[in-house]
Amino acid sequence: MKHARIRHQGVVLQVTLDDELNIRLPNGERLSAGAVEWLPPATGTMFALGLNYADHARELAFTPPTEPLAFIKSAGTYTGHNQVTWRPDGVDYMHYECELVAVIGKPARHVKRGDALDYLVGYTVCNDYAIRDYLENYYRPNLRVKNRDATTPVGPWIVDVADVPDPGNLRLRTWINGTLTQEGTTADMIFDIPYLIEYFSSFMTLQPGDMIATGTPEGLADVVPGDEVVVEVEGVGRLVNRIVSEAAFFANPASTKHTKGV
Repeated sequence: MKHARIRHQGVVLQVTLDDELNIRLPNGERLSAGAVEWLPPATGTMFALGLNYADHARELAFTPPTEPLAFIKSAGTYTGHNQVTWRPDGVDYMHYECELVAVIGKPARHVKRGDALDYLVGYTVCNDYAIRDYLENYYRPNLRVKNRDATTPVGPWIVDVADVPDPGNLRLRTWINGTLTQEGTTADMIFDIPYLIEYFSSFMTLQPGDMIATGTPEGLADVVPGDEVVVEVEGVGRLVNRIVSEAAFFANPASTKHTKGV
């Protein structure tokens, strides 16, 4: 089953989707996917992984890490499906990152690898845009690289754990304006989802709604205002986002409301 957060007629709702991706409202009414505003399906803390794909580490000429390289993203960075993201004025390189995201469903502390998936509510997709100009350290990206308002599309929905029987063998793809620019598989992850849940919960408590963004494979490319970027994780979802300029984004109040991730 797929679960989503939407805004319809000014009200934020938790909804489900049928097999044809029609939205079922709590009152039983059904709407098409194009009739609503999509919101990030989860809004907890995001624990994002750097260099978690061996091919991506090689692409950047790095030795694959021996311990997870994690950083935190705040809820203000999230935006939803079919929304816009802005490219800062004057930068030279901004790239997408197609990622499978594991969503925590109940408090997780000292979880063992074999029990890890029991602590998930499901999976979603994110596009973890990065501003390469400000990158000082690939191992620990600073805030200007990864924590800008509305620069992490998440969604469109959360797919139940039971509906993704093998998260370690899913195809990831990215398109810019309809051209395939990135393709990989979660089989190339260095640290898989059960390992990451065990790792994070060994020293902190993961909370419901927290997310683990598991990294991206090789195949990054620059994006500019006017581009439509689509990231897809097989069996989970297809997330659409459009790039606008910094000036255009902040001149439009309808865009800046998404900086709150609600």
